[in-house]
Amino acid sequence: MSGLGGTSVIFDLDGTLVDSEPNYFEAGRDTLAEHGVPGFTWADHERYVGISTLETVTLWKREYGLRASVDELLAAKNRRYLELARTSTRAYPQMREFVELLASEGVPMGVASGSSPEAITAILAGTGLDAHLRTVVSADEVDRGKPAPDVFLEAARRLGAVPGDCVVLEDAAPGAAAAHAAGMRCIAIPYVAAQADAPEFATADLLLRGGQGEFTARAAYDWLLN
Repeated sequence: MSGLGGTSVIFDLDGTLVDSEPNYFEAGRDTLAEHGVPGFTWADHERYVGISTLETVTLWKREYGLRASVDELLAAKNRRYLELARTSTRAYPQMREFVELLASEGVPMGVASGSSPEAITAILAGTGLDAHLRTVVSADEVDRGKPAPDVFLEAARRLGAVPGDCVVLEDAAPGAAAAHAAGMRCIAIPYVAAQADAPEFATADLLLRGGQGEFTARAAYDWLLN
């Protein structure tokens, strides 16, 4: 029997469970180039890590003065991203091991992501993580995306868990802020190392400044036990 008692674990998806940001970058670069904005760089992309695709394209429209509607931009980026997500998304090995360890202990788990439901489903199926992660919430299904707590609170509701009994794993500052606002503990694994000093990460209960290179399934499990 698990020593974690009533603990439930909620994972962010992109940059936390899987290394999908290169796919988002490529999809974004291609979409912007099609709409007359060439030269979109990885550094440009990093400014949008941790927010939903809808929020990203809304910002693009304003910042780049795009003529296309938000709906058109969203559809174009999602179409390109889904093509990549189905075939070339890699789960972080230690995260996969952590999920499998928690599953073996019967710990309730869910995913709360800024991605679309279609993207989440494609990634979880493509990586095989859907075998253990069946409770899924997209920012598209709630009123507000991260840094608002809505996706995490909805995930807790679907898991039948009290927010205070939930632990969130997050790679981005808006997600860490959302976990804190939801009244949940947070393990923060910054995807962008330069953002580790962001004030949102200071609210995390465990901050792994080295990102995925510092994360191990066993250490995370032992931390949960304490």
